[in-house]
Amino acid sequence: MTQPYYETMYILRPDIPEEEVETHVASYRNLVTEAAGEVLDCQMRGKRRLAYPIAKHREGIYVQLNHNGDGQHVAVLERAMRLSEDVIRYLTVKQDGPMPAPRSMPSSASEETPAEAATEA
Repeated sequence: MTQPYYETMYILRPDIPEEEVETHVASYRNLVTEAAGEVLDCQMRGKRRLAYPIAKHREGIYVQLNHNGDGQHVAVLERAMRLSEDVIRYLTVKQDGPMPAPRSMPSSASEETPAEAATEA
């Protein structure tokens, strides 16, 4: 059986500069390690349109952080995100399956997803 891990997806305000985004990503990674957790993977998902406005923002910068530990580090991480004015939404989910392989973002919208390629074959 695979060891469970946590996946935290958080959305940063779209109007913050790129350097500040990197600072946030690094600080949350450090927070997990300082709270006796282990960072497995961290992926920038980029700026995306939100399904509905959050705090008057229509877009957000998505970041996915995969980590594991005893579960106590999740409360520390979520508290820091709750207090940050730059994080407009976050969600942590406990995953039981194998860790997904990091995917690169498609460079254009014309690229097929694996499901579309399978239906055409």
